[in-house]
Amino acid sequence: MVNLKGEVLEVLFYNDENGYTVGVIFDENMDEPVTFVGNLPRLNIGEDIQIGGEWTVHKTYGKQLKVEHFESIMPTTTTGIERYLSSGLIKGIGPSMARRIVTKFGTETMDIIQNKPELLMEVHGIGKKTLDRILKSYYQNIGLRNIIIELGQFGMTVNQCIKIYKKFKERSIEVLRQNPYEIADKVSGIGFKAMDKVAISMGYPGDSPDRITQAILYILKLAASSGGHSFLPEKILISETAKLISIDEDKVVPEISAMAFEGKVQIEKVGMENIVYLYQFYKAESYVTKKIIEIASDEALENMDEDEFDERIENFEEAGGIELANHQRMAVWEAVNSKFMVLTGGPGTGKTTTVNAIINIFEAMQMSVLLAAPTGRAAKRMTETTSREAKTIHRLLEMNFDESDSAIFLKNEEDPILADVIIIDEASMIDISLMYNLLKAISPDTKLILVGDSDQLPSVGAGNVLKDIINSGIVNVVMLSEIFRQSKESYIIRNAHHINHGEPLEINNKESDFFFIPRDNPDIITDEIIGLISTRLPNFLGIDKLKDIQILSPMRRGELGVTNLNLKLQDALNPQGNHKVEEKFSSRTLRVGDKVMQVRNNYEKSLEDEFGEEISKGVYNGDIGYIHHIDKPNKEVFVIYDDEKIAVYDYDELDEIEHCFATTIHKSQGSEFPVVIIPITWGPPMLLNRNLIYTAVTRAKRMVVLVGEFRYLEQMIRNTNVNTRFSYLDNRLKKLGEFIEEQS
Repeated sequence: MVNLKGEVLEVLFYNDENGYTVGVIFDENMDEPVTFVGNLPRLNIGEDIQIGGEWTVHKTYGKQLKVEHFESIMPTTTTGIERYLSSGLIKGIGPSMARRIVTKFGTETMDIIQNKPELLMEVHGIGKKTLDRILKSYYQNIGLRNIIIELGQFGMTVNQCIKIYKKFKERSIEVLRQNPYEIADKVSGIGFKAMDKVAISMGYPGDSPDRITQAILYILKLAASSGGHSFLPEKILISETAKLISIDEDKVVPEISAMAFEGKVQIEKVGMENIVYLYQFYKAESYVTKKIIEIASDEALENMDEDEFDERIENFEEAGGIELANHQRMAVWEAVNSKFMVLTGGPGTGKTTTVNAIINIFEAMQMSVLLAAPTGRAAKRMTETTSREAKTIHRLLEMNFDESDSAIFLKNEEDPILADVIIIDEASMIDISLMYNLLKAISPDTKLILVGDSDQLPSVGAGNVLKDIINSGIVNVVMLSEIFRQSKESYIIRNAHHINHGEPLEINNKESDFFFIPRDNPDIITDEIIGLISTRLPNFLGIDKLKDIQILSPMRRGELGVTNLNLKLQDALNPQGNHKVEEKFSSRTLRVGDKVMQVRNNYEKSLEDEFGEEISKGVYNGDIGYIHHIDKPNKEVFVIYDDEKIAVYDYDELDEIEHCFATTIHKSQGSEFPVVIIPITWGPPMLLNRNLIYTAVTRAKRMVVLVGEFRYLEQMIRNTNVNTRFSYLDNRLKKLGEFIEEQS
């Protein structure tokens, strides 16, 4: 083992994803600077480190030290301390601030930071907010470095190490050494496969109960996240688990039974076979069944006679200069005279007008009405169409975090939502877990109205909630099917219904808002899309190429998948420029001016004005913004949302945003865009189906342009095979409803 101690002279290469580093160190005991390589935390020039490893000889670069051991050395001289503080390792301290701190405290500076940090506020420019930022960065830097070093030998990426550290803090290495599978179980984004590799390297036996248990959980979680399944048939679960970790199936069976005994899974017999739930989904599905039956079988708070109803409808129609169709009147009647109803229908059938009529009548009756939707963008649309505040369901439920940073909802059975009526839009996006938490917070006196298009894509999470509720026949459902005259003039709406009924499309009419451009090669399709979004459509429609046009692709991978399209579109729409700041993160480059999307809900993220004052909290999955500024010294990216609200992301939070010049159709659910462009090409049959193209087309308000091969468009329209979701909610509702009816 060769040990070197000295100053980092250069960082020749650093990979943000896995921490692979090529650097140069100067050790005064060596004749010349030494090149070193290894998976290390991010280093800064001028930093003092100690490394140990073995000499290797690279065929191109010559003699190098392959690092196996690393330590960061705290400086002891004033010059070294100032250099350390100003290196960029600690957010909130730049070169001038470092100079002021060292001038004030001299060689005691590091002791002050570690043991008496409140004294730092004696330095000009350090207030409480800055001090908190400095300390958070300092302690995270030390702890994070240790776990990066520990896990780097197993091939764990820096981003994975960051997630582990955020969850376990100073316990991270202890948890890793005691049971690496606990990390797979408790840290979102750290998969079983990654930690299994670590565990096997540490000597865990291949058939250990911990390993089999975590493999079972992994298969069930994967089924929920990738297929929307609430459960799996036991035979499938056993087979997939055994295949995953290469063991005999008979070793899986007893572990499933043990997990059921411990309350981790629930086994139920359906017909001649067993089905297995993650317990959380079983609990949710059972509770949702019970609560829906309770609400649906209850009498409405106020029944309205027909004369009063007709009078209120006439008042609404007269005020708005409209006339409701029969199905719309029926929907309003059901809303007024039942505790739980579902309003469904395709585009152009008058759902928005009907919802406004329902709200109007309830408000005229002096009843309080709350509006909500599953996503931020869907809630924003609901606000626009009703002229009333709509929240995300999570915000309605007052989502918060407990001491272990796990999400909790403050609104529940003990403290329900105070409202006479709750109306939820885009209900097809609600998964079984969210429905469980929503129903827990519904008071016995509250009416619940779900609004949605059951032909849209189902929820990303587990369950098939809206469709199961409709299919059960337990609650009142009104389906709007008549397309109104004004909507009939839109080829977008007409073709959406043609798609839904498997009928030929109406395309390329000169007066149309729906076009198909035939192109038969991925490169040519890409060039066509770039031409459309760069100049042709903005010039023709007088719109903004970034804000008003959205590319929607069925898939992430492939030449016309979101990942590749975003690289091409970034070069075309926001190319490198002399004055554009950019930063490379592994396989992607973030650049000022880039269009990005938040890809998970972050309820704690502050949104600030241009002066740094907080406006509100919360950035939601699907929110689209633009990179406004990149602060390299402080490792922060500023993203502007809604033209005025700025969210600041630390570099280690950047997995929360991704480029959004193009996004998947799944990610577009609940959103609307003036213009939508959809590449049409070959893809897996599971993606080329009717409800996917239907969902994509109905995202557009002003124009749809399809570019590609018509045969694949026809294939999508013909393909009505949607992946079967293992969900038992509809059957539970039917059975419990029948049982209650028999008892009464």
